[in-house]
Amino acid sequence: MQTQTGLVIRSTGSWYEVRNDDGHIYRARLKGKFKIQGLKVTNPIAVGDRVQFELEDELENTVVITDIEPRENYIIRKSVHKTGHGHILAANLDQAVLIVTLAFPRTSLGFIDRFLVTSESFRIPTTLVFNKADILKDEALDYQREIIDLYEKIGYDCLETSATEGANVDVFRNLLDQKISLLAGHSGVGKSSLVNAVAPDLQLRTSEVSTFANKGVHTTTFAEMFEIAPDTYIIDTPGIKELGLADMAKEEISHYFPEMRDRLNQCRFHNCLHINEPGCAIKEAVGNEEIAESRYWSYIGMVSGEDNRK
Repeated sequence: MQTQTGLVIRSTGSWYEVRNDDGHIYRARLKGKFKIQGLKVTNPIAVGDRVQFELEDELENTVVITDIEPRENYIIRKSVHKTGHGHILAANLDQAVLIVTLAFPRTSLGFIDRFLVTSESFRIPTTLVFNKADILKDEALDYQREIIDLYEKIGYDCLETSATEGANVDVFRNLLDQKISLLAGHSGVGKSSLVNAVAPDLQLRTSEVSTFANKGVHTTTFAEMFEIAPDTYIIDTPGIKELGLADMAKEEISHYFPEMRDRLNQCRFHNCLHINEPGCAIKEAVGNEEIAESRYWSYIGMVSGEDNRK
């Protein structure tokens, strides 16, 4: 039987949609039990994976996935449902775009930092998009600029947008050009509204933020890839409530903070965890305000495995 190669563009759990090199989309399922060496995950195949498959039923338009090609990278989080397992959000990315809002709903700095650590671990460039700038009053806008300044100093690109007023939507569109981009964020941050502003043909469902809980309602229930222009792909993911680090030893977490990585060889002890060891260059830098206190507390939270929603 002839084997074809294709790209996984949608994952609903047990069934997938795979697009072959000619652009034809098949419904696909996995052949038997699929285990990836050394990786405990709830989803062996993720959107963005390149796979090999064989035709199963031409009339039903179904195929069987026989193999997964090696991944260049992926973004993974701790599974919310299965202890000790990870859940892959997407694979083979050129970049990640984290859409955040400082109000209605609030994205915590801890959540931002965990996402950045996860993408840093696979060297996936990440841009922070601060949406809903239109609802922020003077003081809140000043605070947002301070936060943006904090992340830009570390080396992350940041962008302020308003999907409803069209502010910087063209810059957001240019950011996606000719790349495979994962779009992530809490429910209600305006991810679908931003995508609809740059790709109105998709008409992604948007939802109001519930004023009772100040949280968004999930409009996406599974990851899906869309081609919004030639060679320009976005992967839309369900709103993420919490982001637990998966498959990461506490000794390596500081390597994924760029401002800590720069100072790692300056600590007195090579295996310094930067918590209560003497001669720690990281703690000294925090004391001198060279490393932001919020980043340091995010780091402490990750090392100690604290609440993933903060």
